[in-house]
Order: sequence, then structure tokens, then C-alpha cells
Amino acid sequence: MHYFQLSIAIPNNETRELLIAALSEQGVEGFEENETTLKAFVSEADYQAEAIAEVLQQYGVTSELETIAPTNWNAEWEANFEPVVIDDFCTIRAHFHTLPIATKHEVIITPKMSFGTGHHATTHLMVAQMAHIDFEEKTVFDFGTGTGVLAVLAELLGAASIVAIDNDEWSYNNTIENIGLNNCSKIAMSMDDIETVSAGFDILLANINRHILLAYMDKMYEMLNAGGTLLMSGLLTDDEQMVCAAALAAGLVVDRVDMRNNWISILCHK
Repeated sequence: MHYFQLSIAIPNNETRELLIAALSEQGVEGFEENETTLKAFVSEADYQAEAIAEVLQQYGVTSELETIAPTNWNAEWEANFEPVVIDDFCTIRAHFHTLPIATKHEVIITPKMSFGTGHHATTHLMVAQMAHIDFEEKTVFDFGTGTGVLAVLAELLGAASIVAIDNDEWSYNNTIENIGLNNCSKIAMSMDDIETVSAGFDILLANINRHILLAYMDKMYEMLNAGGTLLMSGLLTDDEQMVCAAALAAGLVVDRVDMRNNWISILCHK
């Protein structure tokens, strides 16, 4: 499959983060960043020229488009993938890394084309906040699991069972692989939709995007047991007021909002 590369001139970091969020919703699968340029990669099949042009126009930036021949993306990922260390709590590394582990937990993630290696601020926020949640013998739902990193960590933190879903085939296969790499036995992974999932969870993890979170806020509330915890990210600072208002309207209580590089996580309970 051929890919398109858009090279976009970036005026500042805030515009960069906003563009990444907006383009991610238009089928863009990956990004490469430096100080002045953002490179966005999208498959030929998923390329939506008009929608992407509207996003670029909205932020007043220009781009150059070129076609990239089929590439060994796994090799590219491996060449540039560095371990992530989150405080003294968790190290996220690839299977080919060898390094001394000085954190309480270690998650091994094969860095393919799924989202969730800990490098992005939203995954970092989710993992950091999970350090303060009691997972012991809890039932957990991981909505849009990506690489499965949060589901794996939930099992390491003592969860009794974890249901993880994603509607992306890459993510499904990658999560299955990562479940095996981490010797997990309590994660049920499926390529599914949240509408088919029953209620009865103590903890719900949702690192997706504002539109999905708003669309399913009531559903997530219904899925939680009384006193249950909802941890959300995939959100920019500008999304805080809208998403918190939707959470309150659904019946949730907002406990805290954390920020990292213009991205936020929101912790709620039922």
C-alpha cells in the first residue's frame, strides 16, 4: 500500500498539537516532528484531500504532498523507538530494548502502527494517573486499547479482569501480541464496538478523542458500577470545559484534571 506524506510548516508548538489532533480524526496514521516541520502520513486508501485541506486552512498552514512507496514501517518504528519511563512507576519498552528497570512496573510493547507507546502526552497522562487508582481485584474496560498498554498495566496493577476493544485490525493484532509478550492472562481482547459491551465495570479507561468521548459519555456512565472510576484522555486543554460539562450532565463527578504539553486527562467517578 502506498502512503502520502504531508510536510507542514509549523509556526509554533500549540499549532503543532492542535494539528496532530485534528489530522488524526481525518485518517492520518502517524506523525514525525521537528522544530519547524510536521510530517503527517496517511494511506492512499484513507486520504481525504478536501477534509485535510480544510484542516490546514483552518490553522493557516501550508503543506507539500508526496507519495511514499511501500515501507517496512516496523523497521522504521524500531529504529526510532525509545523507552519511556514515567516517574518511579512504570517503564514502557520494546522487546528489543535492554536496560535496567528502576520502576515498580514494566510493560513491553511491540511498536507497530498502533497508538499507545507512552511517548504521546495522552498515554503518559493515563499511565501516570493509573498509579493513583486502586486496581486490585477490579473489573476494567479499556475503550480503544491501541497497543493494549493500559490493559496490560491494569493487569500488572492487580485487576481481576480486563475487557479491551478496538475497531482497528492493526490494534487488535498488536494488542494480542503484547498480551503474550507480557504473559497476561486476564485480558479479553476483541475487535468490537462499545455498543455491544455490557455494563458492570469498576474502572473504565478511555484514551480516544473528544468526539468519541462525548458521543459515548452516557454509555460509559451506564457501564460503570456504583462508585466506579472513569479516566479519559485524548483531549486538548480547549476540550476541558466541554467534556467536563458532558461528564457532569451524564451523572459523573469530576475529581481532577491533569495537563501535559497542552493535552489533558480527566478523572471522574460515578
